[in-house]
Amino acid sequence: MDWFDSIVTNVRQRCSHLLSLQAADGSWRFCFENTLMTDAYMIILLRSLDCEDNGLISQLSDRLMKLQEKDGTWKAYPDQRGGHLTSTIEAYTALLYSGNVQKDSIKMKKAAHYIRENSGLKRMGLLSKVFFACNGLYPWPEQEINTSMLFRLFSALNVDFFDFSSYARSHFSPALLAMSRKFTITSKWTPSLSHLNPIDDSMFWEDVKIDGLNTADSQISGGDEFLIKYILNRIEVDGTLLSYASTTFLMIYGLMAIGYKKDSPEIKQALQGLSSLACMTDDGLHIQNSPSAVWDTSLVNYALLSAGISPSHPKLLKSYHYLTKKQHTKCGDWQVHNQFAAPGGWGFSDSNSIHPDIDDTQAALRTMKYYSSSSKWAYQSYSLGKEWLLSMQNNDGGWAAFEKNTNKKWLKLLPIENAEDALTDPSSADLTGRTLEYLGSYEKMNGNFPAVQQAVSWLRRSQKLDGSWYGRWGICFIYGTWAAVTGMRSVGVPPQDRCIKRSVKWLLERQNADGGWGESCLSDEKKHYVPLYKSTLTQTAWALDTLISVFPYPTEQIKKGMDYLLDPLSDTDFSRTYPTGAGLPGSFYIYYHSYPHIWPLLALSHFYKEYR
Repeated sequence: MDWFDSIVTNVRQRCSHLLSLQAADGSWRFCFENTLMTDAYMIILLRSLDCEDNGLISQLSDRLMKLQEKDGTWKAYPDQRGGHLTSTIEAYTALLYSGNVQKDSIKMKKAAHYIRENSGLKRMGLLSKVFFACNGLYPWPEQEINTSMLFRLFSALNVDFFDFSSYARSHFSPALLAMSRKFTITSKWTPSLSHLNPIDDSMFWEDVKIDGLNTADSQISGGDEFLIKYILNRIEVDGTLLSYASTTFLMIYGLMAIGYKKDSPEIKQALQGLSSLACMTDDGLHIQNSPSAVWDTSLVNYALLSAGISPSHPKLLKSYHYLTKKQHTKCGDWQVHNQFAAPGGWGFSDSNSIHPDIDDTQAALRTMKYYSSSSKWAYQSYSLGKEWLLSMQNNDGGWAAFEKNTNKKWLKLLPIENAEDALTDPSSADLTGRTLEYLGSYEKMNGNFPAVQQAVSWLRRSQKLDGSWYGRWGICFIYGTWAAVTGMRSVGVPPQDRCIKRSVKWLLERQNADGGWGESCLSDEKKHYVPLYKSTLTQTAWALDTLISVFPYPTEQIKKGMDYLLDPLSDTDFSRTYPTGAGLPGSFYIYYHSYPHIWPLLALSHFYKEYR
């Protein structure tokens, strides 16, 4: 058997395995394994509301105990040095709530010592400070907050609520309702955390300034009415707020702050929605922040079709029908900055109906293109999606994640944790590159099209001095470089182009001795490349796909990378499960269970097509 025969065999095996994993409704449903925050919050919420769900609490607490390090800490990613303070506080507190762990056990004592040594609760993340304050575990700011005055301040500063990113709006809206009333809820399960704070721990809210927003009122104000309407109009059919667990946790407290009872339909439905986000991992039961069924299904289809599986295959037809049902037909917040566009995008989660994003839309359109000639209805559906995607291009030429032109630079300067990533939604190399790759490969668009010209120009301007690009939603410079290069190549930028040559040099210099590539999540935190010193399947596939798009022949480096992907010994727990998805730098990272299946298959398929 020659080398190409082994690739064909490997591709067939991967396709067969993926096809066998399809769900009954035509989707592919892999676990979206994120930070332990959602597990900890779920335990605390259930205990605070006196919900009798001991089975779920036990399973979630068992997983938290399994993830604890020998030194008593918890980490945000596997190679993080010294533990992650916020994660450790969240897990430690949730285990106290669970009642399944003794406070004086050796590992819990180690965790408490680590928390105290790192300045206690006042150094945990802003979101957790709000969540803990809602549960009586952390003091609300001494200043009173009035939401009407807040909106008047916005108006005086010429700031619109929709200038903030959708992430900020959906989290801040319920948080402000709770904060304005200093809402707290406790139960018999609520522990004391006084032993975690140093004696001089007086400045609890130093990471956010709220001076000048005085005279809070227990009555419903105009600002409250706006926030309440904003929240209620964005509850999905499963009861979650915009299909996210983190927003739904805050929504429950925000609604209770204004008078909703624990047994109100909205609260009960939200709890059911949160429970439905549970998935099983190798370490136990986990609450996903936002299940990835639409994203996974689109990418699996893309990989299978690229590998040569026929569009008429019954399982692919079934997945096509699933995706058509998930296309958005209602306007969402994106229309505020793009008022003349019609709906037509796709969201990330199965329940997502009003919060589409660029990445899911370009991924879904790759499937829809194959069927757009089969019927007038399919063509119209595809055309709506493509037009929506093109309409969302930012004025700077790039594409952002959720909305258009939501990137006021001064918002990044606000004294709020992760302000740049949480408060704005700027163009990013990964989304711009992947959208370009779709437009070039599926629509045959090139530099003659203004949208392509503007996107390529933006990518040129955003390239780092070392030749790489930063990827916002993956880890990280390998991810961004892969998206940018494959996108530029698909629309006709030649391999001899200076930007391409610099990026290839950068990438080749980072290949590991085993032939693969690996990058640490610390890159995302430091905003410069940090090697992992171990290879991962997903990052190796991204790097190979980049090189395959550039070289007309398989170089020795490409061959070494292919050997890594084809070697069964490369498929280790570490290379498969290391988180390669990103949410918030330094704290929120994702192991997509689908990625080790999808990206190696695509790299192998592209190699075979390019070099056979």
